[in-house]
Amino acid sequence: MDRFKLSLIDEELESSEVAALRFLCRDVVNRKRLEDVSDAKKLFLRLEEKGLLDDDFFLAQLLQTINRADLLSVLETDSRPPEETDANPMLSDYRVTLYKIHENVTQENLEKMKFLLNPKLGRRQTEMCNTALDVFAEMEKIGLLSNTNMDELHKVLLKLDRDLARTVENYTQRSRREPLTSLLPHVSIDHRVNNTQPPPLDFLSISETQPSSVLVGETVCTDAEISNTRKSLSDLDEKEYYILSHNPRGWCVVINNENFTGPALKTRKGTQEDTKALREVFTRLGFKVVIENDLTAQQIRDKVIKLGRENFLDHDALVVCVLSHGEKDLVYGTDECPVNLKDLKKPFTSDSAPTLAGKPKLFFIQACQGNGYQRGALPCPPRPRQEEEEPQRSLEEDAGPVHGETVPSDCDFLVGMATVPECKSFRNTATGSIYIQELCRQLMISAGSPELEDINSVLIRVNREVSKGVFLTYKQMPQPYYTLTKRLVLKFI
Repeated sequence: MDRFKLSLIDEELESSEVAALRFLCRDVVNRKRLEDVSDAKKLFLRLEEKGLLDDDFFLAQLLQTINRADLLSVLETDSRPPEETDANPMLSDYRVTLYKIHENVTQENLEKMKFLLNPKLGRRQTEMCNTALDVFAEMEKIGLLSNTNMDELHKVLLKLDRDLARTVENYTQRSRREPLTSLLPHVSIDHRVNNTQPPPLDFLSISETQPSSVLVGETVCTDAEISNTRKSLSDLDEKEYYILSHNPRGWCVVINNENFTGPALKTRKGTQEDTKALREVFTRLGFKVVIENDLTAQQIRDKVIKLGRENFLDHDALVVCVLSHGEKDLVYGTDECPVNLKDLKKPFTSDSAPTLAGKPKLFFIQACQGNGYQRGALPCPPRPRQEEEEPQRSLEEDAGPVHGETVPSDCDFLVGMATVPECKSFRNTATGSIYIQELCRQLMISAGSPELEDINSVLIRVNREVSKGVFLTYKQMPQPYYTLTKRLVLKFI
């Protein structure tokens, strides 16, 4: 980043704001490396060492968090385009929560907090604390406070301010849902170093954010609940639900394009995490997973055509995932040649693959659909309801009668797009794409729940969770569309 711009930002920041920034960076910069940081310039040097100032994203988050959005105009004058698809490391929800508490702690409550914590922190350490952030830092040093343990702070805040205690409660609830926008304090985000590997994951690579105790993302239930769920699955009405009875359920083919041979498209770092997550989820859902890495456009076409010629009589469903660069209605092969989405689906229509007729065919596409960015907007307040509404007009269709029940060629498809047309999707270069990781997380939650939740409900939650995030100061809105004729419930085998 331009040093001149960093200098301008440094001149505008007060010492208290620099202290706040230093606290917010404790998850991404070694604590000892922050000890001698007395001004923003030194902090920027530390962030540069970690590669966190290669673009504007991380600094923009910091400035927004400390309520210095006025300084974002300095960053917006940067002539360099923002990163296209890689969502850089984000501020942890844990740090932001502590900062919000700090902002709302009165001087009186700060003194009470120090008094209540004095026996555990020690008199000398307590007296040296001038702000709530100082108190939090001391609590962290002795293990009283962490991103997975805010119990002691919660107890103290209950005696001071119920609203502040509720802030901790809300954070705890969010962390149990494994939010997208946080990082574990001990995880290094300096993934540019060649010998640095992503942290080992015990189960499913969703993100670097969740503690191991909630990594699985499943609902814990008793053996009785599990048996009841299985019983109800076997009793589903075939007219309302797709019946999944085979083991394996069918193929799950993942086309994973990471390395591109041309100059226009860059390497998709982090996509291997998506591959791991998809493999784990769909294997547990009973599918036979096949990973196809780095395919050219023609190889992609050949693969789907060959797959469409398979005999699917003993299959209940088909899943195809494509992880690549893309534009509206197309994805790119590693040779930077396009493949239309309709060409991906065509080999599996009812007339092309009759043994798949009447069976669900799921496509999940992680790719951009254009060069645009989505910005957030506040919804308008609801208007008062009119006492009388104009009745809807009747709609008629002059088509002739249909004799007998037919199966349309394009029915029973579901396509989950990472983003809406004309816009970009985002991918964290260390933890995987925002959309695929959230999709896998929600599938795991639904599959482990005793509720019979269908895929449409799952994708609505994916939409909601992804739309909450802010990536490179922009938003992302996934878009599912479907021609399913029944409800599809995916459960663990």
